[in-house]
Amino acid sequence: MSAYPLFDPTVLRLRPLSRRRHDLRLEDALLPLKPASWPGEAFSACGRAMRAAAESGAARVLMFGGHVLRRGCQRYLIDLMERGLVSCLSVNGACAIHDYEFARIGASTESVAVYIKDGQFGLWEETGFLNEAVRQGAAEGLGAGEAIGRHIAEGGFPQAGLSVFAAAWRLRIPVTVHVGIGYDIICEHPNYDGAAWGRASYTDFLILARVLLGLEGGLVMNFGSAVMAPEVYLKALAMARNLADQEGRRIARFTALVCDLHDLPASIREEAPKDSAAYYFRPWKTMLVRTVADGGESWYVRGDHARTLPALWTEATQIG
Repeated sequence: MSAYPLFDPTVLRLRPLSRRRHDLRLEDALLPLKPASWPGEAFSACGRAMRAAAESGAARVLMFGGHVLRRGCQRYLIDLMERGLVSCLSVNGACAIHDYEFARIGASTESVAVYIKDGQFGLWEETGFLNEAVRQGAAEGLGAGEAIGRHIAEGGFPQAGLSVFAAAWRLRIPVTVHVGIGYDIICEHPNYDGAAWGRASYTDFLILARVLLGLEGGLVMNFGSAVMAPEVYLKALAMARNLADQEGRRIARFTALVCDLHDLPASIREEAPKDSAAYYFRPWKTMLVRTVADGGESWYVRGDHARTLPALWTEATQIG
């Protein structure tokens, strides 16, 4: 037992989602599936790389944060999976929560400023059911993404057809969920099981590392994840390269794409100086410089996900 007193989460007041004021409704946020254009060569080059990787069977990994779903890109993500252009999705805990809430009630996102005042932020009954899904999945040896996708696909939720997790479950494409304890609102809930989440998320990490064994000739993409994507990718790639080296092969020739809102210089293949704040923007130095230094190619696009992901989809599918 710890020598220090613990907070007792069983005393917390949970309220139903029906009493929450939602900042986003799926019907308002969801983008229609239609072509979009973008200036420059980045998306045309990455679209070609994605198609070539799909033809050769190389990995096509799309990593993203919660704002990709909040900006309504679900149809694009699902269509890329259905076309076989994406072979793995890697996300954070916020993505799981948004996808689940959108599927269950067609709405998500609450005002931190409003609900933190009386401590109600994050404490909504139905959202906590995710903890039970992951607990059950972990007991069966599933990753968090598998467990959540199955729960949504089989749960009879009204908007399950627009769930990225459910679509991945249906298509047998891994969604790896990489969480930190205390990062997400479901950590507040009395039924949160840190051991179950840790086990399930570690399973997902091992799934990702296995996927990256096939990254030679492939493509890794990051939409809006400043910490999770580059850090998890870096460690998983190290594991994959370690094994590949033992087998006498390399994982070096692949394409990396980062889409975010940071202003980066045109010379993205050079690291920012250490006395610059930009040096600590991990997607730049990790994904665009260091891990592609031995034969890879990298691209950076600054823009809103509601524009950049549709533009990538357009080039990859050659529609429009």
